[in-house]
Amino acid sequence: MSARRAALPRAALYTGGFLGPFGGSVVVSMLPEMGADLGVTAATAATSVTAYLGVFAAAMLFSGTLGARWGRARTVRLAYLAYAVVSVAAALAPTLTVLLGARMLQGAANAFTTPLLLAALASLTPQNRLGRALGLFGALQAAGLTFAPLVGGLAAEIDWRWAFVVLAAAALALACIGLPGTVDDDDTTGEPARLRDALRPRIVRIGIVALLGWGAIGGLNFLLAFRAEDVFALTPSERGALLTVLGFAGILTARRVGILVDRIGARRTVLIGAFAGAVLVVTVGTVTNLMVVAVAWFLAGVASQCVLVGVNAAVLGDPGANRGGAVSVVQAFRFGGGAFAPLALTPVYSADPTAAFLVPAVLLAVVTPVAMPASPRPDSSGKDGVRSS
Repeated sequence: MSARRAALPRAALYTGGFLGPFGGSVVVSMLPEMGADLGVTAATAATSVTAYLGVFAAAMLFSGTLGARWGRARTVRLAYLAYAVVSVAAALAPTLTVLLGARMLQGAANAFTTPLLLAALASLTPQNRLGRALGLFGALQAAGLTFAPLVGGLAAEIDWRWAFVVLAAAALALACIGLPGTVDDDDTTGEPARLRDALRPRIVRIGIVALLGWGAIGGLNFLLAFRAEDVFALTPSERGALLTVLGFAGILTARRVGILVDRIGARRTVLIGAFAGAVLVVTVGTVTNLMVVAVAWFLAGVASQCVLVGVNAAVLGDPGANRGGAVSVVQAFRFGGGAFAPLALTPVYSADPTAAFLVPAVLLAVVTPVAMPASPRPDSSGKDGVRSS
């Protein structure tokens, strides 16, 4: 029984990886119902996605550092409780304004879970198995992104507000379970966590790669949706099925990608993902055979996991201080890339659809090898050393 009790908090740690992206994407498939109920258009209701992701990305610049100061386990528990409360507020929202406020607070609360969960996972996992653990975490994040529209759509068949009730119940359960008791142990100097330690040039370089890895691959799902309608004349349900291919690829392969990171290192894995991803993005944006596009999008999901799991392993394997703050900064870059991609590339697509895919592909292939620093090299004692990049 004690072994089961000990395993439950670790399982909750991984489950938190599912809840974050699930909560961000659950509204996507129920925007028409939300808008109709709140007296606005579906397009206006879509601002609830921006409200969540914008605050989420911005708060993660400092949430990891604050969480390290306050204690990871305590911060995560309080964040889950706050997430549950504001999810209930979203379920009861009488107007769009109230809903947007609740969604912004949801994003802020989630910013105090995701990076701290990753840092906690690193503190519990031996360095030579960190890639595997991060791969499993990445697979659950991919599952959250993939299944959120399905669950949201099912909830909308009854009442869209039930989706937020489910989120509240899940967050409350995770708050009650908590995290393993040793997650606040870290290999720092013992001084209070400082944001400047998380904004070191090495970490910023990894963050730039994370921005490209998400913004220039997975963040292009909106472009693929445009092309699926313009070139292939797919219905909304058919477009949705095509887009979920990338998420399923993450579910199926993220764990194996983590094993690859353990074998060949984070930098090599990231470069494989970047170069393969660039080729696949060009394929998705230029080929006129729908089956080839679907296969390429699936493989792009694998390439994206190579980049994202690789950058997580790189930042969490870094021997510098404030690992929680560092992973928080990298995640802020990642989701900032996803939020920025539509703003930057939609006008490009309107002018030249092919260029909208070529530009991010070229950036991914050219910038990643320059920005991605070398992996730390373990010394003979088994502790992490630092190799200059």
